[in-house]
Amino acid sequence: MAAVPLSDLAKTIRSKNAGPDRITFDVIFRDRETYDRVRRSGVLSRAAVCRLYGIPDSRISDHVEFNPAFAIKFTIYRTEPSGSAGDGDIFGSQQYGPLLGVLVPD
Repeated sequence: MAAVPLSDLAKTIRSKNAGPDRITFDVIFRDRETYDRVRRSGVLSRAAVCRLYGIPDSRISDHVEFNPAFAIKFTIYRTEPSGSAGDGDIFGSQQYGPLLGVLVPD
């Protein structure tokens, strides 16, 4: 297998509010094999998320590999509270975009 975009492997890729000061991200897979492939690759590790979003580690409040749901979840602190002046995405639902093109190696 060659490298494949995460969007081709995941069943669900989404972001949403997790309170007024955080955004949570969910990447959910259909099966254990695909989930394990992505998990082992490290493309969604805490460090990889920092690089992808250009944020320091201190902005990640949670990072979880949730085996029962074949899901990788992480939550980041917002720079502005939801709905405040300067907030460009009140619901946090448009922040998952950079995840779509992440290439997952074989």
